[in-house]
Amino acid sequence: MTKEYIAGKRSNYSNPFRFYFTVSIVFFLILGLSTSKTRFEKLSKESKTNIVAPVKKDKKKAVTNIELDSIKDGLDKKMQASIAPFASSTRDEIIKEIEKSARDTTNQKKINSLSFGGLRIDKFIDFQNKNPNTPVDEALDSLGYAKNFKNRFVYDRAQLANSVIQNEHAREKFIGELISYGSVSLFIFLPIFTLFLGLLYLRRKFSYVAHLIFVFHTQTVFFMLLCILYLISFFMNIKTSNTGIFGLLFLVYLFIAMKKFYGQGYFKTGLKFLVLNFIFLMMGSIGFILVGLVSFALY
Repeated sequence: MTKEYIAGKRSNYSNPFRFYFTVSIVFFLILGLSTSKTRFEKLSKESKTNIVAPVKKDKKKAVTNIELDSIKDGLDKKMQASIAPFASSTRDEIIKEIEKSARDTTNQKKINSLSFGGLRIDKFIDFQNKNPNTPVDEALDSLGYAKNFKNRFVYDRAQLANSVIQNEHAREKFIGELISYGSVSLFIFLPIFTLFLGLLYLRRKFSYVAHLIFVFHTQTVFFMLLCILYLISFFMNIKTSNTGIFGLLFLVYLFIAMKKFYGQGYFKTGLKFLVLNFIFLMMGSIGFILVGLVSFALY
């Protein structure tokens, strides 16, 4: 289709850019329906909290040295009095492991916590998690930071981070925002990616526009496969994470498309296929991080 389109036979084919937009919009609509269905299914299921009354659990207290010595002595006596007594070295190893486990309870990491590698926002996240109702300026005073725009903004993002981690609705909303920014950035990303494709096929007599049309056609197929995947999961209750066959189908399609469009042998096409996917993976990872940061900053 790409060959015929760039050869001027365009009356039988849709504009590749319009076609890409149409299919991507359909995909995001299906994705939204799938997400809504999942949310409604969760609401329709009876929660265990409706059956069993909530019970307040005391926080795990650290074991004192006296309690620990008592546990160790009792365990040692039981192991020695057993029908098949444990060797002294084995008893020592078991007691050491128990002692280690008991002492580790004081250093357990919090569940549902987030770390940015010891940055300022880590302190803000930790403080805000412990004091969720403290006003921003009061929190900054307590932490010993200046009450300027930068610190207020970082603290506000710390509140968002805790909200996204702890609140499922906020998390779903943030993911939706991330997808929204991602769809826009993908359209910017593809023309840049096309430059690398043009370098791989520098000796081929193709213009930049021809390479770009090929890229948009292949990405349209990718969105079409995703549409099929989510439609199947929508009607047949199949988890999308367990259907990697669609990713494999796209890779097979991409290899065949590259070979047919650029007309090179299997070996050359295979090498360029691997290089192209590596470039796409690297650029995609960088792009995902940038989109994530932008979404986190603007959310």
